[in-house]
Amino acid sequence: MKKIAIIGGGAAGMTCAVLLSRKGYSVTVLERGERLGRKLAATGNGQGNVTNTDMNASHYFSDDGEKVERLLSRFGYRDAVRFLESMGGIFLPDPRGRVYPAGKQASAVVDLFRFELERLGVETCLKTQVKKIAYDNGFTLEWEGGHMSADAVVLAGGGKAAPKFGSDGTAYALVKDFGHIPTPLEPSLVRLKCDRDIVKRIHGIRVDSGLKVMREGKQIYETRGDTLFTDSGISGDAVFRASAHAKAGDGILLDFLPDISYERAREVVASKGLCCIVNNGLARTVEYIAKGDKERIATLLKRFPLTVEGKEGFSEAQVTKGGIRLSETDENLMSKFRKGLFFAGEILNADGECGGYNLQWAFTSAFAVSEGICS
Repeated sequence: MKKIAIIGGGAAGMTCAVLLSRKGYSVTVLERGERLGRKLAATGNGQGNVTNTDMNASHYFSDDGEKVERLLSRFGYRDAVRFLESMGGIFLPDPRGRVYPAGKQASAVVDLFRFELERLGVETCLKTQVKKIAYDNGFTLEWEGGHMSADAVVLAGGGKAAPKFGSDGTAYALVKDFGHIPTPLEPSLVRLKCDRDIVKRIHGIRVDSGLKVMREGKQIYETRGDTLFTDSGISGDAVFRASAHAKAGDGILLDFLPDISYERAREVVASKGLCCIVNNGLARTVEYIAKGDKERIATLLKRFPLTVEGKEGFSEAQVTKGGIRLSETDENLMSKFRKGLFFAGEILNADGECGGYNLQWAFTSAFAVSEGICS
């Protein structure tokens, strides 16, 4: 019986463990933290947005988008839902296509994995941080106070984002000696730093707004949703989605009245002012910037400009942009440099937009790895 070592007890690692154990492999999960699935338990604001019905490679960023598309065609959102429901529970989409457990509790999704791993008899080693992977007619993994041998290794140790959940970027070093060097890493799905002098005036105000990302005068992305003004920039689900596309120097245009035309906004502002149109604090800031000019006020309501100065750091990010290149792996995400070494999840250079896409990648990549090990 092949012995498989899985480094990382997140969504990708646990999915690999379940799929491989169901096929009769001896599986050991090595997790540096005190419990499995810590990041999964926080996903979707704790409600568990596990995938999305609008699933294709256009929602991902990678060095090999065609490979992402092929992998998604092998294991898409319906496959992910079937897999999750095979462990229990009911998973349903909301009107925007985001799929959640019916109970809207991410920690319960972790429980499904935990119960299934226990049922299958998967060995789980917590508080175990692998320090080295070596190969000599087989793999040897070492950690403080212990070691093990394995026929195949799955590196699912996460990226660099959200280090409070255990993914601090140290996993990349484990495969450096095999020739794998990650691409430059950036935080994504994160707050944007913008025009501190402006946003601090409206700190704490949340609006439903349209949002466009502009680069060199051209629109590169558009979305709509919550926008929250912070003391250093903007946050909210619309901003998290936009952060996957935006970079320092880009412009942001906010539409505070996305359901109202500019002509209608101009008409009401000219005759009635801003009362009951936008939040009073926001209204005062718009009036201050426009210096009382009614035409300028109406324009700002529909096209409120900000400049991206940067992003918050990895400690605030939900996901890592960059990682081990897909081009350095085969169709089942096995290393082209070392047979038997596989990658799954966020450690790879494939990150998705906000809305369940990164968890889908965890499930999809784990499925591909399980197929590669079983072939």
